[in-house]
Amino acid sequence: MEPYTKMYEDLNIDIEKHKMLMDALGRLFAELFLNRKGRPKSMAYFDNVIAEIHGKRIEEIVKAKNNGSFTVGAFCIFVPEEIVVALEGICYGLCGGAQFPIPEAETHLPRNMCPLIKSAYGFKIQRTCPYFQVADLIYGETTCEAKKKTWELLEDLCNVHVMHIPHKKDEVSKRLWLKEIKDFSEKMEKLAGKRLTFDALKRGIEIVNTKRAAMKRLFDLRYKDEVVPIAGLDALLVYQISFYDDPVRYSQKVNELCDELEERILQGITVFPKESPKILVSGTPMAPPNWKVHSIVEESGAAVVAEEACIGYRYFRDNIDVEGCKTLDDLFLSILERYSKIDCACFTPNPERIENVINLCKKKKIDGVIYYTLSFCHTYNIEAKKVTDALKKEGIPVLKIETDYSFEDVEQIRTRVEAFLEGIKE
Repeated sequence: MEPYTKMYEDLNIDIEKHKMLMDALGRLFAELFLNRKGRPKSMAYFDNVIAEIHGKRIEEIVKAKNNGSFTVGAFCIFVPEEIVVALEGICYGLCGGAQFPIPEAETHLPRNMCPLIKSAYGFKIQRTCPYFQVADLIYGETTCEAKKKTWELLEDLCNVHVMHIPHKKDEVSKRLWLKEIKDFSEKMEKLAGKRLTFDALKRGIEIVNTKRAAMKRLFDLRYKDEVVPIAGLDALLVYQISFYDDPVRYSQKVNELCDELEERILQGITVFPKESPKILVSGTPMAPPNWKVHSIVEESGAAVVAEEACIGYRYFRDNIDVEGCKTLDDLFLSILERYSKIDCACFTPNPERIENVINLCKKKKIDGVIYYTLSFCHTYNIEAKKVTDALKKEGIPVLKIETDYSFEDVEQIRTRVEAFLEGIKE
């Protein structure tokens, strides 16, 4: 931490609180990740990213800003990051997966609301998240009521741009959505101080497409030929880092990891016995350091081989097709087409998500689904009924878990997970 003290001071970080936060993160990370045997050697890079997540990466971002770049902090996978990258900006996820800042956030926000939003807002008012402090713009979206009203409070603290995401996918809604994408592009042009060109946007799309393709390659290798070459907890960590790391470097490192996993599969090196239940975790986003459910499931003897979530398959399932695009408007339409395939629970009706969950279970030969929701996340909590009913109709065992970021319910969740896995084995 000491090498970055001057940088933290310049960013107006509360250094004392930040040190407490990073000490807690370091202890948790060591306990859940570094003490496990049999991890792929290529995970060392991603371990270092987490160790330096508020250090070296922030230093890179600060240097880029000093050289004329701009920064956009985001909460959601609906941000058209391709546009930011095209204009040589830096787009990243904001802190929002820890219990640490929630008590302070609750001095402004209701207790009975999503912990992700409270955590993120708390990080800002505490001044303990450097990604908030270094951001030129915070990107918000209208995917839930709690977020929409929280953006109004954040606007008093930082520069916020809210993109309206329609909650239907009809043609009228898509026309509105396309205008929102173009408005976002104009906002980014002002931050960048230059116009967006066709070639630049196509290059930005290619960079992000390459990142998502690498993540999908990892997804396909997580359970192959009866071999689980990487723990679900490690794969989750890799996916979480995609929201913070440089996209070109990240793609290279994920592909290096995939090369190692392919070799492990050929050699039959598995981190879970063949008979271990294969689990899909479905539901709300899992921002770091939210590793609770994965760690409990895998400590209980099952392998998490897929996530149907924003930090997971929903993010990298689809890429942007630029074939035949000749103008900026063509590229904007292709961006809209890709982003409108996202099956977030904010949409109504949302049959695509149910179809995708079931298809994913069949593709990955899933033995059981854990439907995970954060407390007071009403969109995913309500949609759980349709999803779990559909899974049961297909004969796929499912367990619904609702929790927050605290550790008070760990043993209760563990008991339920163990009973669920026992039922699957029987």
